[in-house]
Amino acid sequence: MSKNLEVARLLDFYGMLLTDKQRETVEYYYNDDLSLGEIAENLNISRQGVRDSIKRSEAILFEAEEKLGLVRKETLLRESLAEIRRNIDIIDEKNMRIYRSKTVNESIRLILKELEKLSEI
Repeated sequence: MSKNLEVARLLDFYGMLLTDKQRETVEYYYNDDLSLGEIAENLNISRQGVRDSIKRSEAILFEAEEKLGLVRKETLLRESLAEIRRNIDIIDEKNMRIYRSKTVNESIRLILKELEKLSEI
């Protein structure tokens, strides 16, 4: 994953740990793709001040992820949910083709309902 995407994801999870000014600076830089000069002009601070704010903010975000691992856990959860879904589809296809069990169909429907709940979390 590119650093830009990584920092944007970290910002989604840990942005509340930054000051409003830090968060705004990082959002301008990573989400809006503004240059340091453009951000400096928008915020009426020096280009060096923008750079320092971004570096401090990145350090806070990466440290939070190192300690809490929420982005990593969310990624693993999404991968696991996708794998469960693939396996449900295999079972469903085999059931429809060979067994045609209403009980299996109902179980699959209930599992998919629970899977959707987990996906929304």
